[in-house]
Amino acid sequence: MSQHHENIAAHDHHDHGGMDKKGIWKVFFILLALTALEFLIALGFVHHWGVIEKGMVLNAIYIVLTLVKAYYIVAYFMHLKFEKSGFIICSAIGFIFIVYFIVLLLIEGEYLLHHLQSHPLFPNN
Repeated sequence: MSQHHENIAAHDHHDHGGMDKKGIWKVFFILLALTALEFLIALGFVHHWGVIEKGMVLNAIYIVLTLVKAYYIVAYFMHLKFEKSGFIICSAIGFIFIVYFIVLLLIEGEYLLHHLQSHPLFPNN
């Protein structure tokens, strides 16, 4: 019975490979800096100073910054970084299929949008 209590006490002090307060604050400030950079680009470079034009380059910058933020959130706050590699691969494959499905829906929707506009739904009205 005493061995059971020793295991529980040892289990409570073990860190499981998670994050401590210093790591949490580090990730917080990284996310804060990325968000501040997004706001600086949107409000400063695009709208106030007019340095960057709206278009594909700006969208690509936003997408990259958002994906980096999503990585930090999923990896550290949802603890995926501390999981086994098999679970990470299964989750990534599922995510890839979801993104692929969304892209296919957008392509199909764009195609239907342009082809249904040339043919009215109710030609007799």
